Amino acid sequence: MLWRFYNARMAQNFDICIRGAGIVGRTLALLLARERLRVALVESSAPSVSAQPGAEADQADVRAYALNAASAQLLQALRVWPQAGQVTAVRQMQVHGDGDSCVQFAAAAHEVDALAWIVDVPALEERLAQAVGYQPLIEVVQAQVAAPLTAICEGRASSTRQELGVEFDVQPYAQTAIATRLRCERPHEQIARQWFSALGILAFLPLGGEQGQEVAVVWSLPQSMVAQWLHADAPDFVDMLDSLSHGAQGALELQGARRAWPLQQAMAQRWCGVWPPTQAPQVPQVPMQEGRAADPGSWVLLGDAAHNVHPLAGQGLNLGLADASALAQLLAQRGAWRSAGDLKLLRRYERARKASLLPLGWVMDGIQQLFARPEGKVQVLRNWGMNQFERSGPLKHWAVRQAMGL
Repeated sequence: MLWRFYNARMAQNFDICIRGAGIVGRTLALLLARERLRVALVESSAPSVSAQPGAEADQADVRAYALNAASAQLLQALRVWPQAGQVTAVRQMQVHGDGDSCVQFAAAAHEVDALAWIVDVPALEERLAQAVGYQPLIEVVQAQVAAPLTAICEGRASSTRQELGVEFDVQPYAQTAIATRLRCERPHEQIARQWFSALGILAFLPLGGEQGQEVAVVWSLPQSMVAQWLHADAPDFVDMLDSLSHGAQGALELQGARRAWPLQQAMAQRWCGVWPPTQAPQVPQVPMQEGRAADPGSWVLLGDAAHNVHPLAGQGLNLGLADASALAQLLAQRGAWRSAGDLKLLRRYERARKASLLPLGWVMDGIQQLFARPEGKVQVLRNWGMNQFERSGPLKHWAVRQAMGL
């Protein structure tokens, strides 16, 4: 009886339950544990991208993320920053329009060591998993447990968000992203390159450290072309990438499977609330509480479960990590008298994060829509605009600082 009583008491000691053990969920768990909060982390096996049909299940993960300075500082503070060779500092960025336009950024011009860092996703996930395993205040569980607050970090296809009936306003783009990896004849020189064309938006992200010759590829192309290039023979696929990149990296060699996911801009109408009575996780009752109703607690959305943006600026994970940082800071400063599920606190988080996301969403959507239009006059206008931005001085400097999260 005493053992059953102890287990029931322990089940009620969680301050927060996190649904989704991806990068955002694990980062949030570590941030909260650092503030002495007890966390239940619910693992999820939902895939984030779809593999090329026929690809082996055990093939290496081809994903890589561009992390800004704010994200890098956050992960370094948690001591989960991957080792050298698994992170590549971006010293320069080159963005080529579909005409004679080009915008270039250099870390030295902005007095920083790097404009961004390209991080190997499996390496970052491994470091986070190790840190979670060593943190006694985090318990990895397989199903939701009761807590004053449930944080939903399940990604864009969140089943919990759907079960709660939260409207997810989706603006689908007529594009799908194909990701893979290439080995290049020439070193990447720590330059991130991007090309806009009638065939979509192609990005080469440097990998393998300072002297690396490998790049992560993200090609956002029209949906009508996806089947052709997702299933194309490797030589034909590589030839197309070489053409779109104007041979900037020399001869190319395919190094990984091709994976694809449809692109969209989306925003949840509500980011927080109280669990409906029919869905609220029930707190196990101990003898002294028998017959007493459990507090259903509150829920909150983070990361892709709350918002999606086009990947052309590589800001998706940065926004999710900023969500985790903002929520953790609010919970740490809430005061001992206030529950972690206090709706006033959660609504403050929602307002602040939506305000930060709104201008970025407008800019990303505007750029995508502008380059999606094939008219000759529009092409001239957008390339003129890129060249003007390249010469803009203070505006360009401000944009770089915003992208870096500074």
